[in-house]
Amino acid sequence: MKVTEHIAAAKGKTLFSFEIIPPQKGKSIQELYDNIDPLMDFKPPFIDVTTSREEFIYVDKGNGLLDKKLTRMRPGTLGICASIKHKYNVDTVPHVLCGGFTKEETEYLLVDCHYLGINNVMALRGDAMKDEQSFVAKAGGNNYAVDLVQQINLLNEGKYLHDVMHVDNKADFCIGVAGYPEKHLESPSLISDLKRLKEKVDAGADYVVTQMFFDNVKYFEFVAKAREMGITVPIIPGIKPLAVQRHLQILPQIFRIDLPEDLIDAVDKCKTNTDVKQVGIEWAIQQSLELKAAGVPVLHYYSMGKSENIRQIASKIF
Repeated sequence: MKVTEHIAAAKGKTLFSFEIIPPQKGKSIQELYDNIDPLMDFKPPFIDVTTSREEFIYVDKGNGLLDKKLTRMRPGTLGICASIKHKYNVDTVPHVLCGGFTKEETEYLLVDCHYLGINNVMALRGDAMKDEQSFVAKAGGNNYAVDLVQQINLLNEGKYLHDVMHVDNKADFCIGVAGYPEKHLESPSLISDLKRLKEKVDAGADYVVTQMFFDNVKYFEFVAKAREMGITVPIIPGIKPLAVQRHLQILPQIFRIDLPEDLIDAVDKCKTNTDVKQVGIEWAIQQSLELKAAGVPVLHYYSMGKSENIRQIASKIF
């Protein structure tokens, strides 16, 4: 089923979903299963699987010189999606990126998704590479998420990059996109960012999942402004519980988000990361209860491959 169909079938009940990252290459998928297993008690209708773009590594040539090589540290998104779908009988949502992929590579990925019966995708621009000042698309790739949405939507119409296929079994992808309650870090203003979101919805996006936030007021205001702008698709809040002390520094730095003073004060009083993790769980529980009471369609948790704190939160909500 499509994400939007799951939401419609719930008839106003808030659903539970979460997001995982593929294991690094060379590691077993069993660790991933071990973290998914405890969360299946909460009956997620879908699970997101992230995609990593390429990155540079430097290989010692043995003569004092280094070779600059491209690699992907966490490949296997589509295989993991298919495996989870088969093992747990749950829909999966692979993340599809502009960054690091040509339009042809994107088309091949979408064709494979269609073969496997995966009919939900999350369309994202992706981040700049670590040594780039700003995002640079791969030659022959999509520059922005709206371009990616347009490509997926054209495929839904049976229009491939280099020909039009006249087939009975066309793709019918449900397309998710990202929204930013505190605006994208590259956007000059929240209103400008909402205009870009409206463009993605107008291009064919079916639902929105937000970047993490720690103040529900930011989400409610974001949704209100989006509705005023004519964005009518479901807007799913993304929740990430704090887990370690350094999250106070790295999350605002990486994602350009504000943390509430009460949360900062609570973390500052913690003596260990175990204490911080408990503060993060309790904060996320209160966030989730308020959001659920407000009737959000789904509570989407950024588990990042670790399930214990998500399990504790979900047990108080669902």
